[in-house]
Amino acid sequence: MDFGTKIAYFFIDLLLPLAVGYLFRRQTKLDDDFFRRMMNFSVLLIYPLIALLGFWATKLTPELIWLPVLGIVMSVIPGIFAYFRAKAKYASSLDQGSYVMAGTMSNTLTLGGISTYILYGETGFAYVQLITLLGTLYLFLICFPVAQWYAAKGGEGGGARLSVAAAVFSRNQLPALGLLAGAALYYGGIPRPAWAGAIFDPLVHFGAWTSLIPVGFSVDFRAMRQYWLGIIDMTVIKFVITPLLTYAIARMVISDPVALNAVLITASTPTAILSVIAVKMQRLNVHITMAAFVLTTAVYLLLVYPLQFLGLAGRL
Repeated sequence: MDFGTKIAYFFIDLLLPLAVGYLFRRQTKLDDDFFRRMMNFSVLLIYPLIALLGFWATKLTPELIWLPVLGIVMSVIPGIFAYFRAKAKYASSLDQGSYVMAGTMSNTLTLGGISTYILYGETGFAYVQLITLLGTLYLFLICFPVAQWYAAKGGEGGGARLSVAAAVFSRNQLPALGLLAGAALYYGGIPRPAWAGAIFDPLVHFGAWTSLIPVGFSVDFRAMRQYWLGIIDMTVIKFVITPLLTYAIARMVISDPVALNAVLITASTPTAILSVIAVKMQRLNVHITMAAFVLTTAVYLLLVYPLQFLGLAGRL
């Protein structure tokens, strides 16, 4: 993929679907439920298929086993910093919980995957899927219970309750099953057919649009106006502290330069829209999390990733 094509993909697959999703807010025929189904379609069908096709042609080395561990590390680091920062700046447990959720949950699979794919193609995308392999377990076993604890502490009764079984057998694990199926085909000696490679690129573009349009539709600038200044420090946690610490740890266990850069890009991703869902479920302050989501996404797309793109596009 040449430099010009990579730049085109940045606009076509990252900026444009978000803008289109936001424009859909002006119409009344399609509601939240429609866009929620669109995102589910992407996560439960398109991404498992992409994982299968990608890992059907990817050789897994022993050091790549560290990638899922680093995926947890890049969630725990901002979560810890957000915890202490929230404790110092908010009196309400509901506000504290919202800030912590915004810190610990990042858009690693969608934005991280697409951003890495633009630079490194199928291999980079496969590495990101390895990085996010344990993401659903982290979401259910750590994020949701922590949000529930903040809700109970704030007198909201804890909201929806979740179980370990729900995490292990969740349908959100389908991308991981796609990964395992692709690896099984590769190590089973079954060659990937030419048509599978031909549809991989269109599938990534389709997955980008079906997952990012709902994200754009979720943006509500008016509701979060009063929280902008309070979450500016989130950009330091997301884009300075987390990538630097995660990359330093990754260099100790990984030598593959593409895998290292995939870790760096993924560790720099903004707040995930799933954090807003977690906050809504537990009745925390959704406006803080939404403001963090919008601000960090804008900073990522307009500053962080362009700088990474320019710094990494000419390498390898």
